[in-house]
Amino acid sequence: MDEGHIGVDESGKGDFFGPLVIAACFVGPEHLAELDGVKDSKKLTDPIALKLSDKIRRVCPHAVISIGPAKYNELYAKFRNLNSLLAWGHARAIENVLEQTSARKVISDEFAKGGFAVKKALFEKGKSLEFISAVRAEQDIAVAAASILARAEFLRRLKRLGEEFGVVLPKGASAVIEPGVKFVREQGADKLSQVAKMHFKTSAQVLEKAGSLL
Repeated sequence: MDEGHIGVDESGKGDFFGPLVIAACFVGPEHLAELDGVKDSKKLTDPIALKLSDKIRRVCPHAVISIGPAKYNELYAKFRNLNSLLAWGHARAIENVLEQTSARKVISDEFAKGGFAVKKALFEKGKSLEFISAVRAEQDIAVAAASILARAEFLRRLKRLGEEFGVVLPKGASAVIEPGVKFVREQGADKLSQVAKMHFKTSAQVLEKAGSLL
């Protein structure tokens, strides 16, 4: 019988605006009855994800790492590779959960083959974990819980970031050029790195279009 394990997932990886959020969550048999409705966050509406995240926070040992755009851009310049940055964030979230529980297994999606990068980034306590990286890992209850925690925190922080600058920052990476151009025209090109992931090709498109409109 599964004595419980940690699931880890991220949100914001493909979003031009907003942070990268990584969450880890421990789910044991004692938590299952309280997690009705928990499934892959991509299958949930935003309001339901936000509501479920509150329940998960109350019930399960967890950790949420939020990397705001400015810090994200700084770290990306250091790592020069999104998978390396993700591995670092996953490892920190896992380590934080290990401070709360004696889990011996972690399940993650397969962003890095076999999870080797994550295991390498773990500190000594984490290196003894059994690490499983799988395609469609969100089918696992602990990974699904982590995905909800990550998505809810992404939504909260994206909204807060927009309020800070007095703009609406959309999710995703498709309908973002016009809002980006509007932001640059109102706030200045130097502020874009405070709300957006600058290694996206979209950033150059936004700056070029905003420049042609100034």
